[in-house]
Amino acid sequence: MADNGEPPPRSSSGLQLQLRPLFSLLGSPVPNRPRTFRTLTFVTASLVLAGFSTPLAADPARTGGTEVIVEVTNLRSGEGTVRACMTADPERFPRCRDDARSFRVVVPASQAHELHFRGVSPGRYAIALLHDENDNGRADRALGMMPKEGFGFSRDAPVRMGPPKFDEAAIAVGETAQHRSIRMRYML
Repeated sequence: MADNGEPPPRSSSGLQLQLRPLFSLLGSPVPNRPRTFRTLTFVTASLVLAGFSTPLAADPARTGGTEVIVEVTNLRSGEGTVRACMTADPERFPRCRDDARSFRVVVPASQAHELHFRGVSPGRYAIALLHDENDNGRADRALGMMPKEGFGFSRDAPVRMGPPKFDEAAIAVGETAQHRSIRMRYML
């Protein structure tokens, strides 16, 4: 029974619908309820985008290193901004929170066909993008779970039952400029 005295909703197959937080950061799980929809990619995607809840600051000018140029494809509209972060830290991907060494770019969506990360040292990096269509600085969600805005990852890393792993999205950056393409995905 739900807290309001009503039974939990059921899907067409008769299974209980259960939308539970996957990360302890976002809340504790609902006690004594079975997990039934283990393949809800929209839940996973919304949790991935939760890391973009705070505005990304413009990346400070860096000297030396090379440049990573990202072509953004499948952008739904020119409204809002595109927020991007690139990190070499597997523990910080895809959110880039508290990662002073990450690279961040925020550009108007109308100008987001190419993003430039400058001053990049050679190494392995992963990139996450958010199309913040209403430019409110956070990833909006429908029903608290399903992302309303677009997202994308380097190497088109798949979103499954959690954010893509760093190794699934990692790209090698060498001494010369790198050109990559990231396809935006939209759930709604």
